Formats: sequence, C-alpha cells, structure tokens
Amino acid sequence: MKLVLKKIISLIITLFIVSLLAFLAFQIIPGDPTTKLLGTNATPEKVAQLRSQLGLDRPVLIRYMDWLVSFVKGEFGTSYTYNRAVSTLLADKLPVTVLLTVLSFLITAAVSVPIGIWAGSTRNKWVDHVFVILDQVLMAIPPFFFGMVSCFVFGIVLRWFMPGSFISLSESFSGCVSYLILPAVCLALPRIAMTVRMLRSSIQEELTQNYVYTARSRGLSRSGIMRRHILKNAMIPVVTFLAVSAAEIMTGTIIIEQVFTIPGTGRLLVSSIGNRDFPVVQAIIVILAAWIVIVNFTADMLNHWMDPRLRQ
Repeated sequence: MKLVLKKIISLIITLFIVSLLAFLAFQIIPGDPTTKLLGTNATPEKVAQLRSQLGLDRPVLIRYMDWLVSFVKGEFGTSYTYNRAVSTLLADKLPVTVLLTVLSFLITAAVSVPIGIWAGSTRNKWVDHVFVILDQVLMAIPPFFFGMVSCFVFGIVLRWFMPGSFISLSESFSGCVSYLILPAVCLALPRIAMTVRMLRSSIQEELTQNYVYTARSRGLSRSGIMRRHILKNAMIPVVTFLAVSAAEIMTGTIIIEQVFTIPGTGRLLVSSIGNRDFPVVQAIIVILAAWIVIVNFTADMLNHWMDPRLRQ
C-alpha cells in the first residue's frame, strides 16, 4: 500500500511539472497567436484588443493557475484556431488515436510473444543469426519510413487502398479499422522486434538456471519445464515491457498519422503547434503525459505483482 501511495504521489508531481513546462514553453518560443489570427498587417490596437480577449495580457502564473484549475475540472479551454471547446475537438480526434494505439499494441503482443517463445526455445544457429539480423533491421528503421514505403507499395503500386481516403468511425467502424491496420503494423514492427529479442533472451537465460537442471534430473520433459517454469519467469520482464510499449506506441502515432493522413490527435497537435493554438497543444501534451505515466505506473504494479522478489 505504501508503494502504491508513493507511485501515485510521484505520478501527480510528474503531471504537474509537465503541465507547467508545457504552459511556460509557449511563453518563451517565438510566435504569437494574435499574429496567426489577425495577420502581420494588424494594427497594434487590434492586437492589444485580441490579446485582452484571449487573456494573454494577464501575468503568466495567474493564467497557468486558472488553466490548471479548469483542466482538473475537465475544461480545457477554447481553441484559438477553431473557436471551439478543446474538449470537443479531442472528443472528435482522440478515439481514432486510441483505436490506432490499441490495434498496434494487439498486433505487437499477438505476433511477438509466439515468435519470441519459439525463437527462445529453438536451438539452431541459423535461426539465431536470422533473428539477430531481422531484429537489428526492424529496430533500426523508424515507423514513419515503414509507413512511407507501405503507402507507396500498397497504396500507389498495388492500389490496395487509397492513401488519404480515411473512413471515420461515425461512417463505418469496420472501414475505419481496415484503414488503420497498415499504420498499426508500421507502428508495431519495431516493438515486435524488441519484444521478440527480449523474450528470446529471457527464455535462453532461464534455460541455464539451476532449477531447469533439477527439473530435468527428476524426469520432467523439456516442454513440461517450459510450460510450468521457464515461461512463467521469462514473461515477467516481457509483460512489463509490453505495458510500457503501449505508451510509446501512442506517442508514435503523432508521426504515423501525418504519413497516412489520419485525423487523430497527432495531426491536431502538429497543426496546432504551427498555429500557436496554445490551449489545444497544452491539453494534448498533458493528456499524452498522463497516458505515459499511468501506463508506467501500471507496468510497475504488474512487475511487483508478478515478481515476488520485489515484494520482499
């Protein structure tokens, strides 16, 4: 219980620091939302009037505290660009990003775990060499490059889909999922390589432990030892790694949504940064940070629950 309380306090402090940095960052970097809204030829009077309407003429810390109180209440402010509540914009964009994240995570887990188990339990030098090479290649190539190649090969050459012709969730759930499959695979490939490598190494390390030799001396079969003992121990770090991957996959959607022109929070974030739409950017950054720290918190709890040594 004490550990959980410490983790929750750490989570809250982390989110507070992230929110403060996100708010202050836009007070430092060049650019003014009034210039984006009024243009460079606006008179100083109009600029001052708009800054007053947007509340930008008030002290920074007062604006931050007002924004923080509103954010905790679920009120994220109003977009400068769209003149809509930020919560409404996120309600339109966030489900697509979440669905893309879930699909990519499921693909990562469904593909990497069976392959990792097979690779770890198979003793073959050729298999080892092949997996080492594939791991290095897949981990070295970023998801956005896989995305560009996929758009060219499957979209332009083979014409399996039309790049940019996104089907929204409101139109068709199955159509939306079918469009997101390829981006999800591109996001998953590096995570699959990392997970396979970790699980393979974990199984091979467990195979050298003394309890394995003891079990063999008692007449237990290799498959029986694998099912009852090795996999149970080998999966502990892998489950934690997969949980952390869920956070990294969501942050990866920011780039992959640009490649496949997916109208999610990633595209909204990039366009809002360019437009100096502070309320939108701040809300998305804090939500992403909250997702990351919550997933890491869950991973820590899973790790302590699965590994009795950490509870001592």
